[in-house]
Amino acid sequence: MTNHFFDIQGKVAIITGASGALASSVAKSLAFSGVNVALLTRNPNSITSLVDDIIEGGGNAVAIEADILSESSLLTAKDKILERYGKIDILLNIAGGNLPGATVAPGQTIFDISMDDFNAVSKLNLNGTVIPSLIFGKVMADQREGVIINYSSMAVDRVITRVAGYSASKAAMENFTRWMAVEMATKFGDNIRVNAIAPGFFIGKQNKKLLMNDDGSYTERGLTIIRNTPMGRFGEAEELNGTIHFLCSEASRFITGTVIPVDGGFSAFSGV
Repeated sequence: MTNHFFDIQGKVAIITGASGALASSVAKSLAFSGVNVALLTRNPNSITSLVDDIIEGGGNAVAIEADILSESSLLTAKDKILERYGKIDILLNIAGGNLPGATVAPGQTIFDISMDDFNAVSKLNLNGTVIPSLIFGKVMADQREGVIINYSSMAVDRVITRVAGYSASKAAMENFTRWMAVEMATKFGDNIRVNAIAPGFFIGKQNKKLLMNDDGSYTERGLTIIRNTPMGRFGEAEELNGTIHFLCSEASRFITGTVIPVDGGFSAFSGV
C-alpha cells in the first residue's frame, strides 16, 4: 500500500526551463506519478516531443510559452494554468545558465570578466527565480498552501573555478530561498514551503563540451570533478527526482528554508 505522505497525485506543478535535461527528467517523473505538469519555455516547439512522451505514457502535460524574466508573460501563463487546472501546488525553478563573458577562461583573470554578461547571468539565475516565485507564490499565498523548489548549485558552497557570475548569482538565489521560506511560513501559514536542491555535477547540453571530449572521454576539468566526487562518477538526471518527490509531498511538511545537496558526496569531500 502506498504511503499517503508521499502521494502527489492530482497536484499541479509548474516547471521553468522545461527544455533542459534535468527539467525533462523530473517532468516525466512527476507526470507519471499523477501530477499535472505545466512546462514553461520561451519556445514551446522545443518541448513538443517531451509533452507527447508524457501524454502517450498516460500523464498530463501542457507546454506554455513564457519568459521567466517578464512579469507580464508570467501573469499570462498563470492565468492559463489556473484556467486549465484551477490551482498551483508546486513550482520548480529550474531555468538558469551561464555566459562565456561571466566566466574566467584559461589564461584569463577575474579582471577580464564582462559586466554585461555578468549582469545577464545574474538576472537569469536570480531574477529568473525571484519573479516566478512572486507571480506563482502569490497564488499559493491565496490558497494558503504550496511548494516552491529552487535549483541551486555546488558553486555556492564551494569555489568552483572559472564560473564567477554563475556562482555569485546562485548564492544570491540560495539566500532568497531561505528568505522567502521564512516570509511565507510566518505570514501565510505552515502549508507553504520553500526549499532548494543543490545538484552536484550532471552532464547536460550547457556543460557537455566543458566536461567531455568528442570521443566520450573526460576533459581535464571533468577528471578533476570525478576525483573530487567520492562516488567517482557524474550524476544521472533521474537521480534528482526522488528528492524532488519528497520535497513536493507531505512527507517533508516540516522542512522549509533548506538546501539539499544531491552530489555524490562532492560537498562532503575535502579533496584530501
